[in-house]
Amino acid sequence: MTDFIHKPVLLIECIEGLAINTNGTYVDGTLGGGGHSAAIIASLGGSGRLIGIDRDGFALEAAKKRLDELDKPFILVRDKHENMRQVLQNLSVKAVDGFLLDLGVSSYQLDQPERGFSYRYDAPLDMRMDDRDISSAYNIVNEYPEKKLANIIKTYGEERYAKRIAKALCIKRTEKPIRTTLELSEIVADAVPRRHFREGNPAARTFQAIRIVVNEELTGLAHTIADMINFLKPGGRICIITFHSLEDRIVKQTFKYWANPCGCPREIPYCVCGKKPKLSLITKKPIVPGTEELAANPRAHSAKLRIAEGLNKL
Repeated sequence: MTDFIHKPVLLIECIEGLAINTNGTYVDGTLGGGGHSAAIIASLGGSGRLIGIDRDGFALEAAKKRLDELDKPFILVRDKHENMRQVLQNLSVKAVDGFLLDLGVSSYQLDQPERGFSYRYDAPLDMRMDDRDISSAYNIVNEYPEKKLANIIKTYGEERYAKRIAKALCIKRTEKPIRTTLELSEIVADAVPRRHFREGNPAARTFQAIRIVVNEELTGLAHTIADMINFLKPGGRICIITFHSLEDRIVKQTFKYWANPCGCPREIPYCVCGKKPKLSLITKKPIVPGTEELAANPRAHSAKLRIAEGLNKL
């Protein structure tokens, strides 16, 4: 496996956005290679602590090596961010000063060809963030019915040629199982018009869709945010980085709901339900990478950072 040395996306913006209290408790719910966590730990004082969560056992090992070099205390837990509440309860954490989520596939995973996340390498069709999971990309590509496959590619990849791609995959898999990322990429490329290549690798959206389903990436995201809010101290911050519109839409709408949770009908001129906001939106519009970061790290091109702050519990 390759060593992970990629610079974290929107690192400076995240650290500034967290407005770190040197003696606070911070949770990185998507640890990855530990880049964001390393910067958080470096900003903490003697009684500050960092809790890192990731479902990927290989990422945890790499992050531990990186964080050990800082010679400061931290806690790492192998789990999904969807289980945030249970993780914190198990650690007897009552309140948190800041949360960070860097959603989607990490550079650490993309840079390991054998994991099958990238269409740039030839590798077994896998895409599991947690190798303990049973279902992989191979199962989806070779076992799902054509209609379901097309719906996945259209919904999670926002791919306009989803039906054509699904049909091509189903035809090819009758000849022999589709086993590798290269085979998948070639089938997709043959199924779409040549003009589709102008938008980048034609397989990118299909890979994204399959990966999202394999890892259930969008399932429970709004619930995770609600759990983070319930643990967040007044004045504490939540920073969430997304990489495609599906994730960003969930984050945007969930932040908006908790910043204005009133459920009264629109025809009523004032609130009578009595629900109180729990968040203040720090970013009305998402923060995106600058030209310098994009030049150094092209993978950051679709990144968006949204930040919210916890309000006083009433």
